Amino acid sequence: MFERNSPPIVAALVPLLGACRGTVLEIGSGTGQHAGACQLAFPQLTWQPSDREPQHRASIAAWRAQLRLEPRAALDIDAATDWAPLVADLAPLDAVIAMNVIHIAPFAVAKGILRGAARTLGSGGLCLLYGPFKEDGAHTGAGNATFDERLRAENPAWGIRDIGEVAEMAAAEGFAPPDVTVMPANNRLVTLHLS
Repeated sequence: MFERNSPPIVAALVPLLGACRGTVLEIGSGTGQHAGACQLAFPQLTWQPSDREPQHRASIAAWRAQLRLEPRAALDIDAATDWAPLVADLAPLDAVIAMNVIHIAPFAVAKGILRGAARTLGSGGLCLLYGPFKEDGAHTGAGNATFDERLRAENPAWGIRDIGEVAEMAAAEGFAPPDVTVMPANNRLVTLHLS
């Protein structure tokens, strides 16, 4: 999955982050592969990974070492909580990004990402959400519909989110309507600008 999805993600981020020179906070970095690839692709940025799971933070450190990136400890962030104070020394952020996160977490996580991003982004900052989404209540492919059923069977609080619902929550936090980029494998990159 990483090998397939990483190059298109980086390509989609170039016009959004290529001119930035500050810090990007990644929420839910998982294994750290995307964080490592993005740090290599955007050496002018400080790409700050985070994850609430200790084993993921260890994997992030291992990937940074494997890729010969400078050591940068992943932050222990639970996105469903008030995490903005944890990154006060990094703010204002150029971007907050969550890749493949909000569909495998309770909806409180999506709300928390948006709330925290609104508090920590600088002028012109972006909140970026990547993964599978519904559009106007419909799945973008049969595979996503099956995936959504599996997610909800595993945990009823999980599931593929509708872009309209995310946009409504984002508007409540001061974000403009999202820009949506169609990505491979029926994924989307949702870009939110502070209005």
